[in-house]
Amino acid sequence: MVIVLRDIARNYLPRKPHYWYARIKLATDPLYTGVGAVLAETCEPLLDLGCGIGLLAHALRAQGFSGRYLGVDIDEEKIASARTAAARARLIGVHFETHDLAHGFPAHRGSVALLDIVQFLPPDAQDALLEAAIASLSPGAVLVMRTGLHREGWRLRFTRGVDRFARITRWMNVGPQRYPRREDLEQRFARHGLNATFAPLSGRLPFENWLICARREIASSNPSDPMTALKPD
Repeated sequence: MVIVLRDIARNYLPRKPHYWYARIKLATDPLYTGVGAVLAETCEPLLDLGCGIGLLAHALRAQGFSGRYLGVDIDEEKIASARTAAARARLIGVHFETHDLAHGFPAHRGSVALLDIVQFLPPDAQDALLEAAIASLSPGAVLVMRTGLHREGWRLRFTRGVDRFARITRWMNVGPQRYPRREDLEQRFARHGLNATFAPLSGRLPFENWLICARREIASSNPSDPMTALKPD
């Protein structure tokens, strides 16, 4: 896998900043293998919101995910880099678009990835984004998130500081707004009938990061299932 990830970074040349960003992220961040393991269980189309330079698409293809992939981001330069790298890698079924979520949620049915994006939105925008993402889930699809959770401690302080630094260096267009609370997310997922799991995803890094998966299960067709009798013909 290390050799494959090194090959991925080469697709971003000659943009040296993006090349080194890819090398460092893929070598140190457990996000890509974590999301890959989650999505290995489905081939539903994936919408990656805030996709940046499109690293996730390369990592997923390297791990065998075969579903269609659409990455969207507000940053035109990152989308241009993502398209160039995907074309060089000859990724099939992978597309990138510039999109501002302030203008609406992209039309989509399938799985949704919200990776390191929710905490950068104000509360009302967070709620709207999560509701739209949940509404777009098809049976068997998954909403996969990586975010810090509002839990007091040094990890959250460190994460908040790094997120602010990303704004100062203009890698992100905005600074952190609000880190969601686990109990609020659990209640939201339960209201929509989703099965949710929460797992720490800091790896060897000192972040308050969590991998959150909310699944929309496929309805049972088992005649012995008591719920089947309640469904209309």
